[in-house]
Amino acid sequence: MTAELVRGQNHPLSQVRLEVRVSAGRPVVAGATLSDEQGTVRGAEWVAHPGAPTLPGLEVSKQAAADHRLAFDLDALPGTVHRVSVLLALPAGAGPVRFGAVAAPFVAVTGLDGSEVASYTITGLDTESAVVALELYRRQGAWKVRAVGQGYAGGLAELLTDQGLPEARRLADTINEAVAQGLARSVPAPSPRTPDTDRSRHAAASAPGPDQPYAGPQGASGTVPPLQTPSSSPYDTPGGQGAAVPQPGYQGGTAQPDPSAVGQPSGPATGPVDYSHPGRRTSAPPTPPPTAPPAPPGQPARPVAGDATGWSMEERLYNQVWGMFEDLARTTAAYRSAVDFADSRMEQELDKALSDPRSRIGGQSDAAREAAQAKHADLVDQARAALDRDLAQLAAEADVVEPALPAAYARWDNPVWHGYRVPMEIPMAVRLGDLHLPESEELSIPMLVRLPLERGLWIDSGRATLEDSLADADELGRLAMDTAVANAARLLAVYPAGEFTVHVIDPAGSAASSLAPLVRSGVLDRPPAAGATGVADVLTRLTQRVDLVQMAVRGGAADSLPPGLDTAEQLLIVNDFPHGFDDRAVTQLRYLADEGPAVGVHLMLVADREDAAGYGPLLDPLWRGLLRLTPVPDDHLADPWVGHAWTYEPALVPPGSHVLQQVLAQVAEGRRPWNR
Repeated sequence: MTAELVRGQNHPLSQVRLEVRVSAGRPVVAGATLSDEQGTVRGAEWVAHPGAPTLPGLEVSKQAAADHRLAFDLDALPGTVHRVSVLLALPAGAGPVRFGAVAAPFVAVTGLDGSEVASYTITGLDTESAVVALELYRRQGAWKVRAVGQGYAGGLAELLTDQGLPEARRLADTINEAVAQGLARSVPAPSPRTPDTDRSRHAAASAPGPDQPYAGPQGASGTVPPLQTPSSSPYDTPGGQGAAVPQPGYQGGTAQPDPSAVGQPSGPATGPVDYSHPGRRTSAPPTPPPTAPPAPPGQPARPVAGDATGWSMEERLYNQVWGMFEDLARTTAAYRSAVDFADSRMEQELDKALSDPRSRIGGQSDAAREAAQAKHADLVDQARAALDRDLAQLAAEADVVEPALPAAYARWDNPVWHGYRVPMEIPMAVRLGDLHLPESEELSIPMLVRLPLERGLWIDSGRATLEDSLADADELGRLAMDTAVANAARLLAVYPAGEFTVHVIDPAGSAASSLAPLVRSGVLDRPPAAGATGVADVLTRLTQRVDLVQMAVRGGAADSLPPGLDTAEQLLIVNDFPHGFDDRAVTQLRYLADEGPAVGVHLMLVADREDAAGYGPLLDPLWRGLLRLTPVPDDHLADPWVGHAWTYEPALVPPGSHVLQQVLAQVAEGRRPWNR
């Protein structure tokens, strides 16, 4: 399981051939330095950078990019090397000049198979333009990784000087020159967002092969990694990670001509003649996104659903939703920063006025206090006016986007569910709830999580974290199970027939009323498992499935799986954990949570963490490895960019609505011919 490091924390490395993957959201320079036991870099030949990307035992990227994969073979490093520092820097003269203006970079140490060993999100940066992200160091014959996060406002020159490198300034200039040459050769980036004064998003170019972004913190760049945003979209961060869309005619770092494209010369020939038949275009460009009608002078353009970039309306809406999330996070952060500035300025002015005893005579102190308070009120009013303007624009956008969302992204009260049909393809993401901030309680943003799920879900039925709720313990447990059933039904509904299977463990049978829609519709292959025997049977079957698929994948023999093995995605719903679980069952559940998502087995746990306190730290990795959701609104989700505490609202079916039963009936009907 991945170790999520914080600054200063270390973690042992069990392998010497590995990669360090960097996701920064926008182009950054990645490099590495080798140092001796004293932490000194002996010369420029001990620095790997875009101008000299290869050293014995390591290789870095040759140009600035939003994502990097640095390769390391620790056994191949010179014996005098005891530390390897991974460096990140913003390109000089291209884009932002400080890390505080961009999304927090994310770095992960992985094996050659992509399995993460340790990860670190570099937060707390402000004016720094270069940072030591990680260091791999040798300790008593073994290698470890440490999260560093040490930034330098003076850029690469200051960083290299701090590591004892002679002529650090000259090497920094060499690196910047190599990066500038690489940027000049690179494929142009997508069009930037419009400024805050005009939030309308530009339409994607209709020419073949535009550079499409992915969504996350995540993570996520201006695009959310989710909670992605990651990637992800973290957010768990509320969000999720996505992959860049493959570009037709794009190979490596330079654009190559697409042989299937239609060539129409418009002037003197400057290259080879294109003899391809104009009627045999094999890769058509996407239809252009909708555009808003011209706005009156001085007014922002009216929002249009699907005006973000993407190759399909689904992808455009996905990117637009996460663009709204970014905009809400950014405008709220600006408002809070302005209020903090107004507060500190008022305190400074009051301290200055009252520090002089003479000002206390004749009412001078009262006048100074009133003047400071008036300035404070004026600054806060200006900040609030800007926030209200942006919130109004976002609300107008939400009003047109929400009705246009497909079923996977829509609330249960959206009319799209009344015309539901079993899909033929898996969507990009699924909606698990809504997010809002205290300053914008009337404006909520859909919480979209990429599919297939990269980690399990934990529906928290605990009382300690839900003190503001008026529900008692039994009511919270029922609401938690209702939330689990609503999310399971949504996952069943967005997958094609036969490609998603749900199992339920209800040891005491206490969730019969909540599970009734799943049971009555017939979408469950088996009745909910009860008692110790039922728990053991379900866990044994699923752990064996994980083992079989893992062995087949690792051995390159996927066609050797048993004929009766269900190859569909599997979801296990566990109610009232850990009641009914012995030590062996707990171990199996942890195994499914850790290893299951990679081979299509996902966990949805309904549990109160206090009930499992008797297991001590044994279950801590389990809770950390699951995305925590709550059955009632709760502000427990944080994004990795500005650190807002987002209030999560579960995606529940409206009271009295029969939409859930109607959708599950359609799912069950679609599964019958599939299973014949």
